[in-house]
Amino acid sequence: MTRVPRGYIAQRRRTKMRSFASNFRGAHLRLNRMITQQVKRAFVSSHRDRGRQKRDFRRLWITRINAATRVYKVFDSYSKLIHNLYKKKLILNHKMLAQVAVSNPNNVYTISNKIKIIN
Repeated sequence: MTRVPRGYIAQRRRTKMRSFASNFRGAHLRLNRMITQQVKRAFVSSHRDRGRQKRDFRRLWITRINAATRVYKVFDSYSKLIHNLYKKKLILNHKMLAQVAVSNPNNVYTISNKIKIIN
């Protein structure tokens, strides 16, 4: 039986996988089966780590806000600050609040005074 060259679709599929693996090294860049495995693994990791990144950043922001509230004696803890913010309908983004806490912590003190004045 003579050898049959495979069609255009299979070639196109491999080329597409190869384009995803353009930054890989060694066999992960050259061998089709290895490319397929590594690209699938990379997609799984990227999908998992997108959620993990959101989680990690939220933890970082909470830690920064908590540190600023404790240093400047704003409230006893982060949770009390956030609770009072929500109670007074001063809904601030965690990211923005953390940025304020890092760049100019005195503003966290000012925000807390606004909360106390509304009482």
